[in-house]
Amino acid sequence: MVSLPDILSSNSRIPSTLPPGLIAVFVGATNGIGETTLRQFAKYARQPRVYFVGRSQEAGDRIAAECKALNSEGEYIFIKADTSLIRTVDDVCREIKSKENSVNLLFLSIGTLIPNDPAADDRAQTETSEGLHYAAALAVHCRTRFIVNFLPLLQKATSLRRVVSVFAATKEGPINTDDFQGWNIPLMAQRGHASSIVTLSLETLAKKAPEVSFIHDFPGPVRSGIARGTKGPLFFVFKAVFKVLGPLVYIPTEESGEFHVFLATSARYPASSGEEVVSGVPLADGVVTARGTDSKIASGMYSVDQHGESAGPAVEQLLAKFREEGMVEKVWKHIEGEFDRIVGQEAA
Repeated sequence: MVSLPDILSSNSRIPSTLPPGLIAVFVGATNGIGETTLRQFAKYARQPRVYFVGRSQEAGDRIAAECKALNSEGEYIFIKADTSLIRTVDDVCREIKSKENSVNLLFLSIGTLIPNDPAADDRAQTETSEGLHYAAALAVHCRTRFIVNFLPLLQKATSLRRVVSVFAATKEGPINTDDFQGWNIPLMAQRGHASSIVTLSLETLAKKAPEVSFIHDFPGPVRSGIARGTKGPLFFVFKAVFKVLGPLVYIPTEESGEFHVFLATSARYPASSGEEVVSGVPLADGVVTARGTDSKIASGMYSVDQHGESAGPAVEQLLAKFREEGMVEKVWKHIEGEFDRIVGQEAA
């Protein structure tokens, strides 16, 4: 477990150990984990230029002003967009790529708890206009599209090079290869299925770009807007319970922001290339380099829990079994197939 004092100590050294002018892209940053992480990143980074993407112009304007108050030397550019659509993701990426030659950090926290009901006849509530399951589009396809589009810019960065995807790391489970999007998977099995797909897709990208560090993390219970739009008796009970118990179990929002800034900047999670200059804030005494999803230290792709610890033996064994079965390739073929169907090209 990485302690909060160690996290705060590492973050406090960002101004002295990382160069000025870091370029970051936050997707899903107008509430919850994305918002608090953006705010803490703005507090620590020297002269950062941050692009952040969300659906609410009002929230975007507010957050930009708050970040400017925290760090007047930074630039905070809001882009209003519905990032559940691959075509919109491409438009956002083209806009940023027209202005930047490199990116240091891509932070992805878009998501929803809106499930698909396998018993329902009408998929309209959970199907995007591009024919993707809404939850899968956010957690898998659109996140992956952002990474693929920005990968060349991440590889060009001369200092920090990192991707953080906030979802359900260390909760990986069986994958249904007949239903990658999860249209007919029972609710209780959907998390493990989707978590494994996210992790395996990031493993593919880590192999393509060994100069970049990739982290899939589980944030723990944090107050956010992820349950917006959920319906039905199960979620009614879920919301009622958390309204009462939430204050007792929620991780404080600012603490979550500090934790995710640590994930985004610490040398605890280096790229597999081993280049020290891009690894992040040097480790303090007592903090060690993390173990990757392949069970090896400093292997470039990490599945970590809310304490910053790598996935345990059971998950590592499951992922190893997936690799032996060719599941990594099957997952990537599915994702690329959807990209080709929707936009007809591998990247924007």
